[in-house]
Amino acid sequence: MDARVQTERMMASAEGRPEFSVVSPVRNEAENVEALAREISQALDGRAFEIIFVDDSSQDDTRARLFALKGSIANLRVIGHRKNAGQSRAVRTGVLAARSNVILTLDGDGQNDPADLAGLLGQLNRADAPRDLALVQGRRDKRVDSGWKKFGSRFANNVRRSMLKDSNADSGCGMRAFKRDVFLHIPYFDHMHRYLPALMQSEGFMVEERAIGHRARKHGRSNYTNFGRLADAVSDMRGVMWLRKRRRSPGGTDEI
Repeated sequence: MDARVQTERMMASAEGRPEFSVVSPVRNEAENVEALAREISQALDGRAFEIIFVDDSSQDDTRARLFALKGSIANLRVIGHRKNAGQSRAVRTGVLAARSNVILTLDGDGQNDPADLAGLLGQLNRADAPRDLALVQGRRDKRVDSGWKKFGSRFANNVRRSMLKDSNADSGCGMRAFKRDVFLHIPYFDHMHRYLPALMQSEGFMVEERAIGHRARKHGRSNYTNFGRLADAVSDMRGVMWLRKRRRSPGGTDEI
């Protein structure tokens, strides 16, 4: 264990807060959340962390199943939206509730492998990490999805890279590690989770990628379609481009 990580763990312990917080947004994932929560807990066993599931007003018994797990997973927290507000809002709700400045996120459908969380965390917190490194974005090199879904993702990523010049291969991947204070510093809007690399870079922070695994969905179905994503993406990218164009940087600050 390097000195930087050891210091952060000691500070977290002394202040009574977790070393990091794991946030997972879910909606209608009743058949997936129990196994996922247990996998997260086992994958990170021995560390001081909290798990925050944010239920985005599910219409099935997702919330009830998560609540039932609180007795066996002591560091599990369950937060529920009163109305459906979307994945970006659910992520933001979890980040706002988090008690650590280091956030790990993963999708609630079970396709992200919790075994990859430690690698993302290690890359973000490594001793020789650049001072301004704020995000380590997951990259699904071998997606286990239908051909149509993979085509839609490749198309969207290519369009995004050409328009935003963010040099990120898979910003739609929900598995990532980032600094809470930086996340809360950037503007919030619906679907912003797909543009985190570009948004953080526009604020002068550094972004890295890390290859992660990907698994087949065992239960349920996706809440998104290619056409639905495309329609939103056109508007979203125009908005991100406007935000970046209107940004003015002070080049750093000095207290006198």
